[in-house]
Amino acid sequence: MDRLDRYISEHSTPQGEALAWIECQTNIRTNHARMLSGAVQGRFLTMLVEMIRPASILEIGTFTGYSAVCLASGLGEGGHLDTLEINDELEDLILEGFSRAGLSDKISLHVGDAKETLAGLKGRLYDLVYIDANKREYCEYYGLVFDMVRPGGFILADNVLWDGKVCQDPLPQDRQTVGIAGFNDMVMADPRVESVILPVRDGLNIIRKKD
Repeated sequence: MDRLDRYISEHSTPQGEALAWIECQTNIRTNHARMLSGAVQGRFLTMLVEMIRPASILEIGTFTGYSAVCLASGLGEGGHLDTLEINDELEDLILEGFSRAGLSDKISLHVGDAKETLAGLKGRLYDLVYIDANKREYCEYYGLVFDMVRPGGFILADNVLWDGKVCQDPLPQDRQTVGIAGFNDMVMADPRVESVILPVRDGLNIIRKKD
């Protein structure tokens, strides 16, 4: 962590006990702890939900449940989050984290391929969709969820700066970088939305579906 990141972290509301537990268990039980949203971005997600006040949220890519807890923590009474994760080996960790956060009744975990699960959720309408899964498939996720977002609703896409690779010239040709860069270009060219990329952690694209 560089000095600026440390300063930001030290001057932002810290994570609670449940999130600290999820972070610890992610470090112990997975090899991909850097995929966690982290305390600053997590707090931002919670506060964003509190500002937007959605009744229903869809998350694509649960990992160990950190961002799901952050999103669900901002929900009001009766609010609900559907979260999608392909790795069934993480299910016990995820569900325990939800329980420790006291949010089990606000979150439904769907384990399986996201595109298949989305087909089963077709017809549901969400106020907010958070995309943080396979970077190669962001464009596909966008197409699949667009009609599931109410007019005036939001789509958030994480990791859209991809460690700065998206602005390298020439563009690296690995599938993840190509996928993210293509997604950003597609959103920018979509007249149905307005968007802004914030340099929070690895980049967060906030996309609003026009009324």
